[in-house]
Amino acid sequence: MGGGGGGTPANTQTMIRYAPYIEEKHKNFLATIQAQRIIAVANSPFEDYTDIEVDDAFFGVGYTIASFPSLYDMFGKFMAGLDIEALWEQLYTSTLESSAVGDLIAAEGDLIDDEIEESSLPRLQTGMRDMNAVMSSSFVVGKSLIESTRTKVINKFSADLKYRLIPIAQERWTTHLNWNKLVVGTYAEIMKLYFSAKTDVDEINYAMAAKNTLWPFTVLDFERAALGALQGATNQKTDAAGASTMSRVLSGALSGVAMGAMVGGQVAPATIASTSATGVVTPASSGGAGYGAIAGAAFGAAAAYYY
Repeated sequence: MGGGGGGTPANTQTMIRYAPYIEEKHKNFLATIQAQRIIAVANSPFEDYTDIEVDDAFFGVGYTIASFPSLYDMFGKFMAGLDIEALWEQLYTSTLESSAVGDLIAAEGDLIDDEIEESSLPRLQTGMRDMNAVMSSSFVVGKSLIESTRTKVINKFSADLKYRLIPIAQERWTTHLNWNKLVVGTYAEIMKLYFSAKTDVDEINYAMAAKNTLWPFTVLDFERAALGALQGATNQKTDAAGASTMSRVLSGALSGVAMGAMVGGQVAPATIASTSATGVVTPASSGGAGYGAIAGAAFGAAAAYYY
């Protein structure tokens, strides 16, 4: 209390009160929030999260990207150091001088030899015998002509076969060049995909670790919102990190409490100012804000649950 003529200001205290049943409900609500907060803080949903290992998925356990050739090394091996003339010579030789080609020529030679042994020589011998010239030089010349024809036929077959294989050698050469280019491009795409995936997965792993560390503060923020429910607080969190359905329901209920309290607050709570240190407090005469808070909580919880 002030005294004297000096006009010393009196000590005053301002208190805001609500209808007793509202205060009782709020007190019980806070007690429930506190009990649930203790349980929730000790049971972080992110605690058992296992980090995703990108390197194991891409390269196998124990390997990293450094275990494999660099992109420039791959380019040097497949493109920069490639001698296209030497490659053409290699593919031309491997195509035209392959064992398959030799087998085909040998098989054709065997067929011609069979034809000579079974048809050409018997006819020659029969003719020479009829002319009584088997022991003459004409018989030897005839056999030589048959052998010469055999050689020419095999050589012609070999030349035709290899001539037809030249476009195949050309196609193999072109395919090989394209393959080398494709290998380098694919290698680059794999590296690009790896770094992109690693960035995303690392972000997820770090985010989960941060959510686990900040989980107590997330829970406490909901308790903070509960404490200010009767004052119409509307800027509380609407979800928790990694929000579940229950957290959204709780958040929606708290938001509904705040909005309902403001909508139902046509009759303002009583504000009594006293001139004593303790003051005399009279509760508010209307419970309109309380009914609005209760209705808002129910509506907010339902909306959060279904949406």
